[in-house]
Amino acid sequence: MTKTTSKYDAVIIGAGAAGLMAAVQAGARGRKVLLIEHTDKVGEKIRISGGGRCNFTNLHASPQNYISQNPHFMKSALAGYTQHDFIKLIESHHISYHEKTLGQLFCDGSAKQIIKMLLDLCGENQVEIKMNCHVRSVSKKDCFELDTETDLFQSDSLVIASGGLAIPKIGAGDFGYRVAAKFGLNIIPPRPALVPLFVSDQDKPFFASLSGLSNSSAVSHKKTKFCENILFTHKGLSGPAILQISSYLETFKDEEIIINLLPDLDLAQEFTVRKNNKQTPANYLKTHLTNRLVESLATTPDYHKSITDLKKESLLEIAERIHNFRVGIADSAGYQKAEVTVGGVDTNELSSKTMGCKSVPGLYFIGEVVDVTGWLGGYNFQWAWASGFAAGMNC
Repeated sequence: MTKTTSKYDAVIIGAGAAGLMAAVQAGARGRKVLLIEHTDKVGEKIRISGGGRCNFTNLHASPQNYISQNPHFMKSALAGYTQHDFIKLIESHHISYHEKTLGQLFCDGSAKQIIKMLLDLCGENQVEIKMNCHVRSVSKKDCFELDTETDLFQSDSLVIASGGLAIPKIGAGDFGYRVAAKFGLNIIPPRPALVPLFVSDQDKPFFASLSGLSNSSAVSHKKTKFCENILFTHKGLSGPAILQISSYLETFKDEEIIINLLPDLDLAQEFTVRKNNKQTPANYLKTHLTNRLVESLATTPDYHKSITDLKKESLLEIAERIHNFRVGIADSAGYQKAEVTVGGVDTNELSSKTMGCKSVPGLYFIGEVVDVTGWLGGYNFQWAWASGFAAGMNC
């Protein structure tokens, strides 16, 4: 079968948040744009985000909320298209929204409203979209040439918006990394991020006994700390604070995190003030923590003696365990449960203003495939909008 060859100004591979934004912007500039998606759905991460309501950005988004080998790289794109720009866009399409916590913005209705908005904008700007289209190879001579199962495409610009490795069941894969490698670009080794953590087999019974219990905590790893809920699971820990700190663990093996189970209280000071109290430390702790958690932690006789009968050293040991509860990490739940990927195309290979590849004119990488990873809470979508906008304005 002879394949037909079609020529475009720009081809964008990956119809997720970043790819859709790039397509809209490039189309709005009058470029002839083709958006290719290898699955049968567009914007699938948008659809499943935030329990179906899409945590589409964060009011507080700034470069400090991102992880990258180059912490300055994302500044230009985030300044070029801010959270307020995206908020104006959805307001202009009459999509109502609300702030949940910590600046996180969600649709009042459905995430599908955002997908429809982006598809409508693609339609208005004559963007052609091909679904279930698998790109077999990418090459460049005078222009980029893409070989698919049914067609050949040529373009002056090629934008890779294929995402990372997180959530393979919705189509995540290593396509973008393979394209980068083909053109000789450096790749920061990817790993799961915003992911639940597993403890060692010997520690699992303790965590399993607390499975389903959540606690407002401060979770630390080296110099990084997050204050939100943690959730005990059969295999270890999850919850917002755990997902946040997981992005900062480099190996998941033999790493340690420290949990302050009572971040708003100074137990050492409390025990000093209550030195003549006949209450036991266990009973006192039950006024601040769930009974189940206290019973699991109160493993020594000192927890069950009255405060007044305990030596200062014993009370300080109890305070130390509650404020510095050390957890050894054995592994993560992997890409199946990770929300995003840390690592990806080395930002040193790209222009921070355009997202264009320095060594291959016309080639762009945007979104999660790049070594820029946001915190939990809408920051990764903001990076998708911002990096997609930057590439769309230049490709």
